[in-house]
Amino acid sequence: MKISYVIPCYRSEKTLEAVIDEIKSTMLELDKYTYEIILVNDCSLDNTFEVIRKLCSENKNIIGINLAKNFGQHAALMAGFNYVSGDIIVCLDDDGQTPANEVGKLLSKLDEGYDVVYAKYEHKMHSSFRNFGSYLNNKMTEKMLFKPKELYIGSYFVARRFIIDEVVKYTGAYPYIMGLILRTTRNICNVNVNHRERAVGTSGYTLSKLIALWVNGFTSFSIIPLRISSYTGLSVAIIGFIYALIVIFKKILNPEIVIGWSSTIAILLILGGVILLMLGLIGEYVGRIFISINNSPQYVIKGMINYAEDNTDHQTSF
Repeated sequence: MKISYVIPCYRSEKTLEAVIDEIKSTMLELDKYTYEIILVNDCSLDNTFEVIRKLCSENKNIIGINLAKNFGQHAALMAGFNYVSGDIIVCLDDDGQTPANEVGKLLSKLDEGYDVVYAKYEHKMHSSFRNFGSYLNNKMTEKMLFKPKELYIGSYFVARRFIIDEVVKYTGAYPYIMGLILRTTRNICNVNVNHRERAVGTSGYTLSKLIALWVNGFTSFSIIPLRISSYTGLSVAIIGFIYALIVIFKKILNPEIVIGWSSTIAILLILGGVILLMLGLIGEYVGRIFISINNSPQYVIKGMINYAEDNTDHQTSF
């Protein structure tokens, strides 16, 4: 069987070679598998693609993909998925924190009949900010995408080819790999692996990128926010109606009472805020529909190295 490693690369000029070396040494032990490595440069501003070019020149089993601009981790994965030739696909990070030398643990669980196996970490070595972001993302997938509570989903996983073949059928401009996998199968499990400290640099996920990831997750694969919007509007309307009745009864019982200006302004501000929030949410959905209708690309490939159309003879094109 053949394994296809897909690694999105961003600002990893100092770590990528070590990751590749670890994969090579690991695959020497897993001798029942052949393998290929697909490195997707997400328009990194450092010399990451030069490192990829060097690695491709040294090993024809490594395919390099260079994206025209920064499309994000999930779009980079989709780009790699479209060029895999293996029976099993392995996704891991380019920074060395996800241990490639423990891929055998994930593959053994796959042999038990699971479709997808995610790595789970007892002690994550990310920053507190990144861990908090992962926690929020985990909760979002639970509530919005109905992920089982006990299942951990991250960037390090193995999947059978038919799962990835189904995932790449999604052509929308906002891919969210976790959502695509969850809607394809529920035959998923976890296996514990170690998580390493980052040797060089910092995470590429900023607050704005994490927020964009969460918004992408629930707007692309769930209508629950729209239902929450409807329920919130209904609840506010009921509360407003009840409050109006209270004011009317007070006025009837005590005609001399003066209705407060402050309470009126407060109510208007609350209602206005709720309305604007819900309109913004609806606008987010409508905007994404508009962008998808206009066929905005998931990714644009600027060039490739060591890839031939028949995927048997590797050639360099750029």
